Amino acid sequence: MPTVSEHQGFLTTYPGQSWAIVVSRFNQRVTDRLLEGAVDTLIRHGVPADDVDVFWVPGAFEIPNLVNALSGRKYSAIITLGAIVRGETPHFDFIASSTAGAISDLARHSAIPVIFGVLTCDTMAQAEDRADGKSGNKGAEAALAAIEMANLYHRLQD
Repeated sequence: MPTVSEHQGFLTTYPGQSWAIVVSRFNQRVTDRLLEGAVDTLIRHGVPADDVDVFWVPGAFEIPNLVNALSGRKYSAIITLGAIVRGETPHFDFIASSTAGAISDLARHSAIPVIFGVLTCDTMAQAEDRADGKSGNKGAEAALAAIEMANLYHRLQD
């Protein structure tokens, strides 16, 4: 069997790396907890708090606009955090689909990792479960993905 070359990122950060987190204020009782999980995870993996920039936007729909503005800057990765909760109108479907699609497009065309940490839930209880630890903290998981992907991008430059 031929030998293949495998590559993966590790949960290792490097001095001088900067990290951006774009977080939605809408449903802030959930997004605050996602943000806490993301920041705590970055710090626990050796990132100084001074190297984390948090950008607040009004809602999830505005996240891609700011990601686009930040993607050419100094960051090792951009983490997106938001909570879109289904209501009684089709508004949820439009916002969730538009936001996910736009972030996906930006990630695909960015020179740095763009991590999708936007919850799309049927109920507020589901969103809270994904932010407070019952189902893990999706903000923390997004930060882990950012670290791993930034590490892989860094290793590909060598």
